[in-house]
Amino acid sequence: MTTGQSGSQTDADLEWCYDAVHGVSRTFSITIDRLEEPMAKHICLGYLLCRVADTIEDAGHIPPATQTELLATYDRVLDPDADETVSGFMDDVEPWLPDERTDDWEVVAQTPRIVRTFESLEEGPREIMRDPVRELVDGMAMFTDRYASEGGLRLQTLEELEEYCWYAAGTVGTLITGLVARGASPDRAREMQQNARSFALLLQLVNIAKDVSSDYREENNVYLPAEWLEDEDVDVDAVTDETSHRGVTNVIKRVTGRAETYLDDAQRYLEVVPETHGNRLSAWAIPYLLAVGTMRELRERPEDVIREGDVKVSREEVYALLQTFEEGVPRSHLADLRKEMSEKPLHQ
Repeated sequence: MTTGQSGSQTDADLEWCYDAVHGVSRTFSITIDRLEEPMAKHICLGYLLCRVADTIEDAGHIPPATQTELLATYDRVLDPDADETVSGFMDDVEPWLPDERTDDWEVVAQTPRIVRTFESLEEGPREIMRDPVRELVDGMAMFTDRYASEGGLRLQTLEELEEYCWYAAGTVGTLITGLVARGASPDRAREMQQNARSFALLLQLVNIAKDVSSDYREENNVYLPAEWLEDEDVDVDAVTDETSHRGVTNVIKRVTGRAETYLDDAQRYLEVVPETHGNRLSAWAIPYLLAVGTMRELRERPEDVIREGDVKVSREEVYALLQTFEEGVPRSHLADLRKEMSEKPLHQ
């Protein structure tokens, strides 16, 4: 293949990757739309590499032992010192691809394209990304193996919940911080690294609180700590039962409260994030503030997580937030926006 053809193929692959992110994640779609190059493609590819593993880990139709094996194979694909090929991984995963593919499963089906585009990156950003992605994959494999006999995850304690959050989101935070901190002073880079875990756990805990119903019904996973459910006399396999609403609602409030403990450190992360290499404050401040708004909704109507299936901020508020950042938001106004959105919807 000639250089021109190779470049055209890479461009086409990258364009597909951008489209794929818009199909699988509203949050990362917002983020990537606000980044410039080269940061946009780095974050896009890092996210999709993680999404492959996340989709396999969430797959209720794949036996846990097979999930663990697939994740271990995928990890070897990402290991530059291993002999595993992406085609070998695809041979193993092909039988488990649904006949009617969701956007998530289309990402898995296109793993060769994602890996090929990732390997086309310059060595610096590629190597910053590789270890956090592999840590996420290894963590997912560990959890599917840990609960293999249950047929789905059944987290037992707050400590285990936050361990899971680390592998699911903290590793992504490490990847993001490694990329964006390249343009920071040593002091700023250090402060980002100190607060990256809080930023990631905040977002992940909010997702867990609002997605209790879909996580159980669609993936057979219960992330709410069993010890907290036990305090409410709720069995882990009864989280969506009508008779469990009050107890589950109380646990959702506790998870939301735990997420709130990470707000200050997450804000400090944003206050020092550099705008270099195509990075932009708004790319990370908007997801942070959407989490603030979601926590407000969770405090006010936690029962809707079970009754309605989830809790989220309205489209009108999302639009109002996006418009606010289109007009420009200095770092010094983040605290004011956080306070406003914690009290009432921004568009009101």
